[in-house]
Amino acid sequence: MRKVILYPGESGYIVAECPSLPGCISQGKNRKNALENIKEAISLYISTLIEDGKVVPQDHVELVEVV
Repeated sequence: MRKVILYPGESGYIVAECPSLPGCISQGKNRKNALENIKEAISLYISTLIEDGKVVPQDHVELVEVV
């Protein structure tokens, strides 16, 4: 399981980003689609790291609200 950040992108799309995997970003026309797409992107990202013999980073995201 990985934490992702969702935020509005251009043209009304929802952007989904996995901060613990640098560069792992996707998008979708709606929240459900964005989550489906980032799930696939995360899976491919991790598979590629494993195939290349690299370490898979731990999920290290902490959400903090700043006032």
